[in-house]
Amino acid sequence: MSAVALHPTRCPICQTEGNAAQLYPANFDPRAFNPAVFSARRLPDRLHYRLVRCATCELVRSDPVAEAGALARLYAQSSFDYGEEVRHIRRTYGRYLARLKGPRGALLEVGCGNGFLLEEALDQGWDQVWGVEPSQAAVAQAAPRVQGRIRCDVLRPGLFAPASFDAICMFQVFDHLPDPGSLLPECLGLLRPGGRLLLLNHNVAAWSARLLGERSPIVDIEHTCLYSPATLGRLVARRGFRVEGAGAVLNDYSLHYLARLLPLPGGIKGCLLALLQGSALGRFCLRVPLGNLWLVARRPEEG
Repeated sequence: MSAVALHPTRCPICQTEGNAAQLYPANFDPRAFNPAVFSARRLPDRLHYRLVRCATCELVRSDPVAEAGALARLYAQSSFDYGEEVRHIRRTYGRYLARLKGPRGALLEVGCGNGFLLEEALDQGWDQVWGVEPSQAAVAQAAPRVQGRIRCDVLRPGLFAPASFDAICMFQVFDHLPDPGSLLPECLGLLRPGGRLLLLNHNVAAWSARLLGERSPIVDIEHTCLYSPATLGRLVARRGFRVEGAGAVLNDYSLHYLARLLPLPGGIKGCLLALLQGSALGRFCLRVPLGNLWLVARRPEEG
């Protein structure tokens, strides 16, 4: 692909540009902007933009980043292969979806992949589900019961009618958005009064992220912002939502997938993954707090 232009970012919380301390310098070259790097669940490669921490609100963000159109094209061409992990991911996400209060009418998932969580929502009793997913490969893999409910697109004005949904959820999506502050008002407008927003994404304040620093798998070129519970709550509150709760996520992972995340030398990691691949030990599942957070916020009732 042709060279991708980078542009400076503005803090989505306090709207300042610059006014930030560098955490880590950029370490990629232009070849990083290809669909393989921007594909779901790839093996961590430690490529990342320059990361900074806002001096006003402490949000960690990438600065500069690729322009939104180039990122949308990369995600449209990206592959989707969760393999055997999809059942663990569905079980994890399903636990937090089940926490949502209010009517189980219409649900929208932004960045829904092949729609496995939409299937989970139907199984949990939601009347109607819709998804938005830019990856053509992911949408093509959707099960028949949800494939016709997925728009192969990014969430943008006019894609759905205002006040269409009782809940909107994003699982491991929100930290990928180049302009999260502009998407939140769109979500607010799509929710009915009292509707809920559920976010689940990486937690830059988690013990694992603090311990590993730049070696953490969340320090990645796909991530334009890295949130803590405080900064994520501050952002959604400033866009008109009322935060109802937030906390640490317990993820279900196989030992094989956990090994993929370890910051080990390539040769050692390769041997470990080969040992675990396809074995009963590698398929063994653990429920662990591994650096993710959940947040539920509500659109206020009108009147």
